[in-house]
Amino acid sequence: MKKVTLIMAFLFILGSLNAQQILIRNANVFDGKSEQLQYGVDVLVEGNLIKQIGKDIKANRRTQIIEANGLTLMPGLIDAHVHLSLNMNFLGMFYQQPDYLAAIALEEAKNTLMRGFTSVRDTGGEVLGIKLAIDQGHAIGPRIWAAGAGICMTGGHADLRPQAQRPRQLGGPVYTDGEYNGIAVIADGVPEVLSAARLQMRKGSAFIKMFTSGAVSGMYDPLDIGEFSFDEIKAAADEAKRWNTYLAVHSYNEKGTRLALEAGAMSIEHANLMTEETMKLLVEKGAFLSTQTGVYFSDAPENWSEESKMKHDKARDGIDNLFKLAKKYNAKITIGSDYVDNAEQKKGQSFELSNRLKWWTAPEILKQATSGNAEILYFSGPRNPYPGKLGLIETDALADILLVKGDPTKDLTLFHDSENNIQLIMKDGKIYKNTINN
Repeated sequence: MKKVTLIMAFLFILGSLNAQQILIRNANVFDGKSEQLQYGVDVLVEGNLIKQIGKDIKANRRTQIIEANGLTLMPGLIDAHVHLSLNMNFLGMFYQQPDYLAAIALEEAKNTLMRGFTSVRDTGGEVLGIKLAIDQGHAIGPRIWAAGAGICMTGGHADLRPQAQRPRQLGGPVYTDGEYNGIAVIADGVPEVLSAARLQMRKGSAFIKMFTSGAVSGMYDPLDIGEFSFDEIKAAADEAKRWNTYLAVHSYNEKGTRLALEAGAMSIEHANLMTEETMKLLVEKGAFLSTQTGVYFSDAPENWSEESKMKHDKARDGIDNLFKLAKKYNAKITIGSDYVDNAEQKKGQSFELSNRLKWWTAPEILKQATSGNAEILYFSGPRNPYPGKLGLIETDALADILLVKGDPTKDLTLFHDSENNIQLIMKDGKIYKNTINN
């Protein structure tokens, strides 16, 4: 027994010596939870984990040394609401081949990582194959928590069929173009909702997404309507619970938001027009408030109808009240960008942080975009594809690390020029960008 124990100890030591080590020296650390930087700190990464944090950490001769020289070391940013596969007008996507759409999405995934976002929560679209390619090392991109296709009712937000096309229950096509390209799945009634939810989970989704209110950019759904019945939403929420994960819902208005919370949804995406009473309910339920600003602070696209432009402005005008209520009741708030139109628009992803300075300080926003956003990723439970601690610089956390020129706790606009200001990007212990001259 003693001999076996000695052999095991030797093998453990040997494995530790062979594990890749990267030592980042003399960094100013934002750890994802403290508002003040820690100055002159060393961080040792071994394999895909942060193994040691402190002063004057010793390295072995195989260790790669990176001299930070006072750069800010921080966790990789997390975007809690993206659509990596939506990179053009929705209707335009109907007429493209899936492999073309996947190629564009892979390019956008790489761009996202290069902007410093090492993890994203994809809230609708065909990205599970892209996620697999990234995880297996065939492509470059962030960690992805994916919902798969969003579940939509006939006439709902993601129903983009021509007016003359009938639903399948009334003689229309069994499978629509939007469903073919993974934008959404149309479901009417509890049985179809259950099938749609189970289909997403069978494909490997981390959570389920559903549309429960009118939208800004929808073709047929006014902003004031509720979408789906209580029983339909509850069917999706219960199915998510059976898979030990949760239901997230797109909802702008009071009707769709409150009904979704009462039916068991645990994340409200947007919620711009939420009332105080429903904010109380959200906090009581322990649900997440998934918020965005950039899509509203920018002008509505010129090709939108006047009605859609009016809906856009109404949603924008609700943000101030939403954020004040969220602060008043200490809601679990997340940060997401939600851009869908094109790669040029998505270059503004990091503006999502600086847009919030009217309501929060820079350190508070950084915490929301790191350790705060990580909480909703963990909420997928056993369906979480990347178990481990994220959004933090601490021992045994996953090694998703940025080195930033300047102090982002004082200046969030540093991320607007990620090409020059983010000098190192590490995901899962692997360096994807290093422009530091050591």
